[in-house]
Amino acid sequence: MNDALRAALSDTGHTTESLAERVGVDPKTVARWLTEGRIPHPRHRFTAADTLGRDVADIWPDTSRRRDPIWFRPWQEIEREAVSLRWFEPSVLPGLLQTEAYARAVLGDAGLIPRGDVERHLAARLARQGILKRDDPPQFTAVVDEAVLRRPVGGRATMDEQLRALVIACAEPHIRVHVVPSTVGAYAGLNGPFVIANSHDHRIAGYLDNQLQGQVVSDPEDIAAMMAAWENVRGEALSHWQSVDLITEVAETWT
Repeated sequence: MNDALRAALSDTGHTTESLAERVGVDPKTVARWLTEGRIPHPRHRFTAADTLGRDVADIWPDTSRRRDPIWFRPWQEIEREAVSLRWFEPSVLPGLLQTEAYARAVLGDAGLIPRGDVERHLAARLARQGILKRDDPPQFTAVVDEAVLRRPVGGRATMDEQLRALVIACAEPHIRVHVVPSTVGAYAGLNGPFVIANSHDHRIAGYLDNQLQGQVVSDPEDIAAMMAAWENVRGEALSHWQSVDLITEVAETWT
């Protein structure tokens, strides 16, 4: 429920229909912003806030709270504006698909983040997941190694909850998950995780992660290398529904 948006509509005399007309969306979309608390695409947020005479931060405060590290912000902007994201992870699930308990374990148990900063980083990660719940979410395709499903991150209960949530997410038409089975030998994914983002204007950017911080890449040769790696890991993976069956099967082992 977005009470701030409801109050702004009431104060200005706008209705869901009139705001939808100004923003250029269906009235049902505005209704979902109200009743389900969905976060609109940035261009819709700014138009709606301007129409209602409010700051974006007044209506959707979670979009403006900078909990993320400074070095991560360029990628976060790219991620928000992407029309498609292709993500490979060999050791953990992609952050956009992590449950709160799983994400807390990933961020806290590794010991790389000071204990006092874990909740701040956790809040930032969970807030980022809103892009997959927008009315116009990016097409999200993830490839993960089977070992990710079997690593006891956070314990049995956390893994049971996480894999069942992953199965539910896989039912969304814009989310596809593929698993590289443990029977596959050496493949490009062993070199580490990466993400490839495509924007509305057909630009492509990549993201590489390491122990200290991430790196945004846009050099054509680097992008070509990442695309080649993606084709390799995707080619070694099971189909989406074969992967869902495997995830479901492994989830039973954590019960």
